[in-house]
Amino acid sequence: MSFTVAIDGPAAAGKGTISKAVAAHFGFAHLDTGLLYRAVGAKVISGADPIAAAQALDPVDLEDDSLRTPQVAQAASEVAVIPQVREALVAFQRSFARRDGGAVLDGRDIGTVICPDADVKLFVTASPDCRAERRFQELSAKCMDITLETVLADVKERDARDRNRAAAPLVPAQDAVLVDTSDLSIDEAIAQAVAIVADARR
Repeated sequence: MSFTVAIDGPAAAGKGTISKAVAAHFGFAHLDTGLLYRAVGAKVISGADPIAAAQALDPVDLEDDSLRTPQVAQAASEVAVIPQVREALVAFQRSFARRDGGAVLDGRDIGTVICPDADVKLFVTASPDCRAERRFQELSAKCMDITLETVLADVKERDARDRNRAAAPLVPAQDAVLVDTSDLSIDEAIAQAVAIVADARR
């Protein structure tokens, strides 16, 4: 039996961490759909055509550790505005969402485009300053030479591009539950999300 949880939100709001925790709590499969775009972006950096890369994407491509770099994140955001790239990746995501045993998908257009009939929809957000600080700490821990100001500028640039793109802009689904993590610990945010999903399963 399938049960789909759609979790959307901007970069560094905590949706990935929350999604993994929700999936683990309920024994659901988890898909970070942003990795699909990062994998395509990484192939484009290597010289591939973005549409061809999206059409030929393999699940193994999502296991590359280099997909978490700022350069790949930037490339992912750029290829994500190409309608043909999005179309190529939609079938992959919808198939995953319908799998038996339940699935959690996190991204930017899961509740609005990929799974508009999802059983639960969450929109996880936080202030730009809060998200930039989290991403800065994450990147600094990996010994990347980067400033908080640069990270904040990147966050704001990505937000603008994601919200203003013609294809599947980043907006909360009308029936999504908003989870603002600006003033929540990660444990508090996870508990809130788990409670929402548990309530929907009753």
